[in-house]
Amino acid sequence: MAERSTAAVDVADNSGDQPLAAEADKVTADGVDTQNGRAADGPMPDKDGERTTAAPSAAPELHSGHKLARRYRLEECVTRVDGFSSWRAMDEKLRRAVGVHLLPADHPRARSVLAAARSSALLGDPRFVQVLDAVEENDLVYVVHEWLPDATELTALLAAGPLEAHEAYQLVSQVSQAMTAAHREGLAHLRLTPSAILRTSTGQYRIRGLAVNAALRGITSDTPQRADTEAIGALLYAALTQRWPYENDAYGLTGLPKGVGLIAPDQVRAGVHRGLGELAMRALANDGATASRQEPACTTPEELAKAVAAMPRIRPPEPAFTAPPEYQHTTYQQGSYGRPTPPGVPSSQTVSVVPPPPPLQSRTGRALKWGVAALLIAALGLGSWQLADTLLDHGTQGDNGPNHSQPKNNDAPKKPERVPLSIKKAEEYYPDGRPQNTDGASNSHDDDPNTFWRTYAFDDGPDLGAYKEGLGLVFDLGSEQDVSAASIALKYSGDHTTATIYAAPSMSSSTHVGSMQKIASGSTSDKQLELVAPAPVKTRYVVLWLTAMPKSGPSEYSGAGYKQGVSNVVFSRNS
Repeated sequence: MAERSTAAVDVADNSGDQPLAAEADKVTADGVDTQNGRAADGPMPDKDGERTTAAPSAAPELHSGHKLARRYRLEECVTRVDGFSSWRAMDEKLRRAVGVHLLPADHPRARSVLAAARSSALLGDPRFVQVLDAVEENDLVYVVHEWLPDATELTALLAAGPLEAHEAYQLVSQVSQAMTAAHREGLAHLRLTPSAILRTSTGQYRIRGLAVNAALRGITSDTPQRADTEAIGALLYAALTQRWPYENDAYGLTGLPKGVGLIAPDQVRAGVHRGLGELAMRALANDGATASRQEPACTTPEELAKAVAAMPRIRPPEPAFTAPPEYQHTTYQQGSYGRPTPPGVPSSQTVSVVPPPPPLQSRTGRALKWGVAALLIAALGLGSWQLADTLLDHGTQGDNGPNHSQPKNNDAPKKPERVPLSIKKAEEYYPDGRPQNTDGASNSHDDDPNTFWRTYAFDDGPDLGAYKEGLGLVFDLGSEQDVSAASIALKYSGDHTTATIYAAPSMSSSTHVGSMQKIASGSTSDKQLELVAPAPVKTRYVVLWLTAMPKSGPSEYSGAGYKQGVSNVVFSRNS
């Protein structure tokens, strides 16, 4: 169900008394109370239209070593609460760690958990921890999802102190944009707590528990967008002040003084970035606060994302520069020369420098020098004579010499000239039913190097065989053409990209490439791939099929991993 190969467990998080809302059938997330190394089991109060339902069923009594679907081996129970349990497990088929939520099939929330997990998996946004599987089997319902071993919870980051302004800016920017995309697809979260936010080693923030934790907890809300926006505001407030913006302590953070209400971040801690502090107040204005400078409150993640984008960009701090130590002039030391003589040690122990041997001044020495000089002069003269003789010999043969052959221009092979073919339309080709970037297909032939069709980032590569047969695009040339070559401009370089072009019967993804006629294939480590067919193939539709992609760093669309983008494709025929 998902395109990533690593996995991160999301377990129940009851720490904190201020829930942050989401729709039960569409929303959920899980977090763990990492402060105490366990999940807190206290009840969750209702707030602002949110509702929770009781869970009378007991959590399944399973033990380490139990296998689900003869594939997922349970290894460690992370929490057991509210009738469900969460585990760290091993996917023995793909040899990777995963997280698993388990609950009885007769649990009152089992149906909503399955629906929420499947809806979350269809989103396929790499900014969220991905749901990998959702199954009802043998009186059990279980949800399998990513485990991110290199990620750190926001809870742990805040335990060390407030975030620097640039880091807080990245947090609110990335989280608000991700939640905007989720709400466009009808998904909310309702449990956006510090334990639901993970920071990867590359600096990207990922949200866990979308459409899982709220369903597990039975949390619903009449205003899910408002609830998630307030939750993001609370995260930003905590990142700036290291305080929880409510009266009760939560997530290892001290709450605000009782009875004074919500106060601006710069009144809680000196040096808070003014623009970010005002943004936090605008998001939290839903709870009765007055926004700074009478700015309108942000009531949806999209409004908050636009407000962040309108701010002046906050630059990262300059790296600290450590001045090198002062240069100390030293003298060459041989033995103990230049070192102070220890008291009581006579100076006669100093090692004396042995003088070099005198040059050859005897009669034998002089004869030897003259002999070596004579040999050098003779060798130089002989070499000069041989060089001159060779040059004269070549000059006498001239153009009619026996070894000279006049090349004939008519014998030189000519490369066929290629005529570009017009592309009428492009669509993503995904025979497995899981597209990558359908909206970006038109960017693959627009002659603009700054736009491209992109794939998701995979954790293993460069070959995609472990997860997908391949990824691709299908092009319509308008009419049947003799396709003899393709020139493909790529987004990323590195080891390595492999691509093949096929003659397709139509624009549909229902026909597999195995039944199509292959035109040409090749690999490259550069940003340009040239494919030349042994013989032209007549076709109207052409599939570009990628089966290997290089590893690249994080970008605005995805984290680090094996990925690729197609910037421009040109098909051609021989003239």
